Amino acid sequence: MVLTRHGGIDALEWRTDMPVPQPGPGEVLLRITATAKNNTDRKVREGLYATQETGEAISFRMAGETLRFPRIQGADVVGHVVAVGEGVPPGRIGERGLLDFNIYRGDDPHLNLTPDYYGHGADGGFAEYGVFPSDQVHHVPNPGLSDAELASLGMCSWQTGYHMLTSAGVRAGEHVLITGASGGVGTALIQLCRVIGAVPHAVSSPGKAEALHALGAETVIDRKRVTDWPADIARATGGGIIDAVMDLVGGDITPGLIEAMCRDLGARKTPPRLAIAGASAGNVTQVLWTQIYLNQVQIFGVSHGTRAEARQLIDWIRAGRLRPVLAGTMKLSELHEAERIFVDRGVDFLGKLVIVPDAEWERHGAGHALKR
Repeated sequence: MVLTRHGGIDALEWRTDMPVPQPGPGEVLLRITATAKNNTDRKVREGLYATQETGEAISFRMAGETLRFPRIQGADVVGHVVAVGEGVPPGRIGERGLLDFNIYRGDDPHLNLTPDYYGHGADGGFAEYGVFPSDQVHHVPNPGLSDAELASLGMCSWQTGYHMLTSAGVRAGEHVLITGASGGVGTALIQLCRVIGAVPHAVSSPGKAEALHALGAETVIDRKRVTDWPADIARATGGGIIDAVMDLVGGDITPGLIEAMCRDLGARKTPPRLAIAGASAGNVTQVLWTQIYLNQVQIFGVSHGTRAEARQLIDWIRAGRLRPVLAGTMKLSELHEAERIFVDRGVDFLGKLVIVPDAEWERHGAGHALKR
């Protein structure tokens, strides 16, 4: 499925004449079996990343002008190595791999300031085959994980969530509030908090409390019922201190979240910290800078993550410490419908929607088909 321009879902064109790419030096060719959808797919297609101070969505620029049409989208790619390029051991053929989706511009394993990725600056996974750097296709042989489940553990969500926690310096024992908690990054954050020993508190739409508690959320706040963020958060958490906020929503709710962290500064052991990696509720927020600097609030803008964080996540996946949250699978030829479903997610939708090439459907998709 090829993105031909900015626009509606008709900008995605079904093609059957695309050649199978060939791996270059240091690359592997994957027979793609599953690719998880992310919100950035839609935002890139529609041009919803604003570049003006008004927040008006006029274009999409990331890491320079790396988006070229036509482009195959899809960042969270799982596939099987069927060919290798020069310098890659032939023994990798046959491995199942999960892609670290970043397009890195430097070698520092702990720094990534170029927010570009496969599916944007280079072709991604909404196809039958793709070529990717061999050192970013991580072998995950776990027999208990299907390919679709592995795709739901993809780096676009999990690496973003983990980088939010590491950027804000979240430590064991700290209490963390997570907005947009039922989505891919939100469900990843809940689990990652538990892995590192932090206590997650979820903010989500109605009807998802039971599932979020099962993932590890200590409390779940129904965002539809909130009238006063500081008071309602304090009530839900029994008056406990929120050490850090992982905000995936932005817009008008963010000032209330900051105020909630500043409610009892004398009882805090660390500064209030806000990591933000999304703006689904609005790209422009009025912030009182006096509140920020007088209360020493630390704000961290987060996109993607680092090589070191990707390796840590892969280690946790191989060790079975991260649980896949798979909403269901759909065929690649149904991507137009998948885009509509993804936008209109209802109460029963939790976790990741995974796209499976039609030729792989019976083996890798049918068993997890999305209920419609």
